[in-house]
Amino acid sequence: MRTTPIRVSAAALAALTALSSLSACRGGGSDSGGEEKSGGTVKIMVGGIDKVIYLPAKLTEQLGYFKEQGLDVQLLTEPAGAQAENVLIAGDVQGVIGFYDHAIHLQTKGKCVESVVQMADVPGEAEMVSASKAATLTSPANFKGKKLGVTSPGSSTDFLTRALAVRNGVKTSEYTTVKAGAGQTFISTMDNGGIDAGMTTDPTIAKLISTNKAKVLVEMRTEEGTRKALGGLYPSTSLYMDCAYVKSHGETVQKLANAFVKTLGWIKQHKPAEIAAKMPADYAGGDPKLYEKAIGDSISMFNSDGAMKQEGAENVLKVLAQFSPEVGEKKDEIDLSKTYTTEFAVKAKQS
Repeated sequence: MRTTPIRVSAAALAALTALSSLSACRGGGSDSGGEEKSGGTVKIMVGGIDKVIYLPAKLTEQLGYFKEQGLDVQLLTEPAGAQAENVLIAGDVQGVIGFYDHAIHLQTKGKCVESVVQMADVPGEAEMVSASKAATLTSPANFKGKKLGVTSPGSSTDFLTRALAVRNGVKTSEYTTVKAGAGQTFISTMDNGGIDAGMTTDPTIAKLISTNKAKVLVEMRTEEGTRKALGGLYPSTSLYMDCAYVKSHGETVQKLANAFVKTLGWIKQHKPAEIAAKMPADYAGGDPKLYEKAIGDSISMFNSDGAMKQEGAENVLKVLAQFSPEVGEKKDEIDLSKTYTTEFAVKAKQS
């Protein structure tokens, strides 16, 4: 069982991205076709392994649930979801722990990936405004002319930022998108005035608030906040995989679903302090109490069954179509049934 996150180099990502154009809708992975193979390592890229929104990935490993299913899972990490999806399409990993919206966006490009375990019904994100700008930047309606941070262009934080702007009457061309990364990189970018506001997650949110460097402008860690900001649910954290791999490796996918759904149930039965205690010590960034608070502030985002809610998938499509030309033009052609499945989660819950 491998427990050390591995980062993919920029050069490797560039090469993998170039290879992505060779992937057809249902044939993206190097091991995506053919019959089920026994044994071997299942590589899963996590879009920022220390982010609370992706906590189930490492927690499942820490609880021993992968091993319990007879799986050898290797968790890798890449902080930007857009780059994580490229690695999947290139066939270098078998799955991604990332936002569901990538499955819809990729379908417009003729590629097929689907969420096989849907762990969260809301983004678990917040638009944070710098304390120095909070007096004048009081809502997304004030985005015009501002510098707004996202993890990277094409990431889900970018999608969400665009959605908030458009829904509040601001064109995406009327503000500046800044690649601000996550964690300390995001905080430093805000500190030096590189961004006026930005989209991020816990524990970064908790750190910004505790140091009085920023305030929550738009809350999307709760169902209430998400419905207010985006008009409905917006499913986020998921295990998504190449459709061809899912079809040809059903037994492996089921075992992964069993492990993740069991973790979701465990989360619902334990307090933030107990959850934090199971995570690697360095995830707390030297402040265990703050990390515990960060988990407590975001933990309601996770569901207990790993199954996609149809209304959520429909709202993600609706939101993406509002600002994405690719999705907007093909909205009526997109087949949501190919972007997710509840088959594995339902069986996992039953077992």
